[in-house]
Amino acid sequence: MLFSSMEFVFVFLPTVMGVNLLLPGKAKNYWLLACSLLFYAWGEPSFVFVMMGSIAFNYVLALLIAGCGERKGRKKALLAADVAGNLGLLFVFKYLNFVTRTLRGWFPGLVPLIPQTSILLPIGISFFTFQALSYVIDVYRGTPAQKNPAYLGLYISLFPQLIAGPIVRYSTVAEQIEHRTVTVDGFAEGVLTFLRGFNKKILLANVLGEVADRAFGASELSTGMAWLGALCYMLQIYFDFGGYSEMAIGLGRMLGFRFEKNFDYPYISRTVTEFWRRWHISLGSWFRDYVYIPLGGSRVSSRGLLVRNLMVVWLLTGIWHGAEWTFILWGVMYGILITAEKLTGVPRKLAEPGHGAAKALYRAFTLLAVLLGWVLFRAESLSQAGAYLGTMFGLGGAGLTDNALTVCLRDYRIVMLAGLLCATPLFARLKEKGAGGAEGPRAAAVEAVSWAVQMALFLVSVGALLMGAHNPFIYFNF
Repeated sequence: MLFSSMEFVFVFLPTVMGVNLLLPGKAKNYWLLACSLLFYAWGEPSFVFVMMGSIAFNYVLALLIAGCGERKGRKKALLAADVAGNLGLLFVFKYLNFVTRTLRGWFPGLVPLIPQTSILLPIGISFFTFQALSYVIDVYRGTPAQKNPAYLGLYISLFPQLIAGPIVRYSTVAEQIEHRTVTVDGFAEGVLTFLRGFNKKILLANVLGEVADRAFGASELSTGMAWLGALCYMLQIYFDFGGYSEMAIGLGRMLGFRFEKNFDYPYISRTVTEFWRRWHISLGSWFRDYVYIPLGGSRVSSRGLLVRNLMVVWLLTGIWHGAEWTFILWGVMYGILITAEKLTGVPRKLAEPGHGAAKALYRAFTLLAVLLGWVLFRAESLSQAGAYLGTMFGLGGAGLTDNALTVCLRDYRIVMLAGLLCATPLFARLKEKGAGGAEGPRAAAVEAVSWAVQMALFLVSVGALLMGAHNPFIYFNF
């Protein structure tokens, strides 16, 4: 079930929220658990048993680890078993098809011995597996284990962030699961946040995706159209995933939960390192806390170890996103860029006063690197990525411009401009300046305008859905 579907917005969500407001105390948790399992089972019922098996496995292992006391050897063995079990589940469902296909391609003589698997991918498996892993690792580090299996199940399966994040830490919501309240102001804040994300998804991501799909699916492409398609995909994936995250945060707020921000205007970044501090914040912090720092982080005895740590993290980041060589190369690309910044100290130097021209040039380089990286991310194969990048730089293609470019610039120019503006904090700063403070008549007036604008856009979004608008979610694949 999609957040941006009619059945979710007008049937599922009102039912969940209405009953949740009526139920007393801890009964809310059991209601939300049932609703979350139903939400996940909506599209493919059998996969809900995969997630329930993951919940049960991690529940038992966490209790066993918590019961080890000072027996460090046993604790490490149980943690290793938990990590192996979670990664094994992820490997079978997400990577086994890729591995068998690759081995059959590399070793044709072994094709009869290596059957090609075709296992379907459970939606959101990377997200709920990483949440389960972080919970057990935190228990290993001293966090009290959750004794109620339903409460752990709610943490892992909570429908707002189940399918595409953000990746929520157990420590963030442990207290909220057992003790939370829904206030009028909090509920209203959640509704407005949900509307903002919903409108970004429908009116920006979906529409910009039409241009990107046209460019990446073209049999013949001009250089200009290739650049336009890449730019539109760059904006599409931000408003798609960022819009989903805002919807998730808003839904959580309506239920009394506070999830941390997952995006912070990444396209205004001055360096590649800063971009990844602003993009998919919950994933970056997960790899930092559970991979990078345990490896030694930046506090290591040699540059070689630092390079190793960074490249391991970014190789894993690429693999996490998908079982294709394009994702692996995409992760390696970022590993090289961020390692180079770390070794040269570019972010620190650019933070110093002066260097105006250098800052502008490096900001342009950062955006170009991100844009070219999205081409690799979007392409279905390395060969398609290479051909598309070649066309962008005038190698082959159908010349500098074509009719598709003219048509897209004419038909989508307003949405493109809106996307470029909304990818910056311009409107947020205008709202903050207009409010003139946290309270008072000016703040109330600005809030009323925000509601009016988002409600008007919501009606337009619903109209687009009723007319059958293109409505995928990119990060459901991960």
